[in-house]
Amino acid sequence: MTATKLKPTLGTLHLWGLAVGLVISGEYFGWSYGWGTAGTLGFLVSTLLVAVMYTCFIFSYTELTTAIPHAGGPFAYSLRAFGPTGATVAGLATLIEFVFAPPAIAMAIGAYLNVQFPSLSPNVAAVGAYFVFMALNILGVSIAATFELVVTVLAVLELLVFMGVVAPGFSFSRFALGGWAGSDTFSPAAISGIFAAIPFAIWFFLAIEGAAMAAEEAKDPKRTIPRAYIAGILTLVVLALGVMMFAGGVGDWRALSNINDPLPQAMKTVVGDNSAWMHMLVWIGLFGLVASFHGIILGYSRQFFALARAGFLPPALAKLSRFQTPHRAIIAGGVVGIAAVLSDGAVNLQGMGLTAAMITMSVFGAIVMYIMSMLSLFKLRRSEPQLERTYRAPGYPLIPGIALALALVCLVAMVWFNPTITVIFVVLMVLGAVFSKLVRGRGAIDPQLATEV
Repeated sequence: MTATKLKPTLGTLHLWGLAVGLVISGEYFGWSYGWGTAGTLGFLVSTLLVAVMYTCFIFSYTELTTAIPHAGGPFAYSLRAFGPTGATVAGLATLIEFVFAPPAIAMAIGAYLNVQFPSLSPNVAAVGAYFVFMALNILGVSIAATFELVVTVLAVLELLVFMGVVAPGFSFSRFALGGWAGSDTFSPAAISGIFAAIPFAIWFFLAIEGAAMAAEEAKDPKRTIPRAYIAGILTLVVLALGVMMFAGGVGDWRALSNINDPLPQAMKTVVGDNSAWMHMLVWIGLFGLVASFHGIILGYSRQFFALARAGFLPPALAKLSRFQTPHRAIIAGGVVGIAAVLSDGAVNLQGMGLTAAMITMSVFGAIVMYIMSMLSLFKLRRSEPQLERTYRAPGYPLIPGIALALALVCLVAMVWFNPTITVIFVVLMVLGAVFSKLVRGRGAIDPQLATEV
């Protein structure tokens, strides 16, 4: 049988770059759709709620990533805790999260390039991005991770530059003007808007957990992963709050609430259309989108790979290229993403365009996966007390309990406000589970692999 082991080459800095890079496009676009739903102040409440959930989640999730360093991430933890059924739910939810996020990011890349090259179709640019970054991921994880680190550092610096440049034009009164979805803080419309905006608040942090899928490729994962995750979540909370506040307080935030390039448009109100700062933001801002796009391709490919290696998906997806990368898994996710991009204009779910629909679908997968991960943590604490845990969730069981409770609140809100996408998500999960069951029934891969987590 062909070897299917990934090579450990990544250190703490690479893992921090991956954890932050997976997410950082969420600081550049996507989140501003939440303003259209909740207003600036209502969305600030949504974001603070979600930031608490993610902080508690990461401090808890890190226990699982260090105790079970496996490319499957949540799939592997749920397999250990709940067997094949739990693993199927967690694995498919993670796949949906990581396969549906890249089309939204690719479309944002296209929108940013269109600012500089109006004749370039955003869809063509998005498809081109898929081909370029699938190829880079196939060439090797060390090359991919180094590239990810470089573009992530540049993206973080650019967000800091954005805040510095627009700071002189910031006014809290502009940020707060009309900042609730209702007439006042406690109106039914305002409260409803806060919960309806949850998917876009989650977009600020979505996919940070994907760094766990590089655990098999990490050097000394029991030490490097906790450092990378804790530094990563702190970095992202500061950037999310800073970018949102400054972008909303320099002009009419309503003009930014339904577009894919809110930061360049916000900066225009301070420095004008032709400022060198503006052009720098567009060009370097692309690094933020590229960092997440590139990192999430790495993430979804490892999830396909892990599910196939364990016998939950066809074994062909577990094959490695001569560069020791899961090239077939990379291509499989790319085919789905390119098909989604090419459907732009035809997608209109619940009044949403492609970007908002893809974000919402991806968030559904993420929330289900977060719930399964926290349930796995509680289950493994009871069923395997002897499991080596070099890092233990602080404040257990309170901190993981807060993460679980807030994730459940988010899921209920998602279902309530997104009935159409809920149905599509459930259908995808059911079809995926049936397909996975058929693959496992054929015994495509040595069943022993399913227990080696």
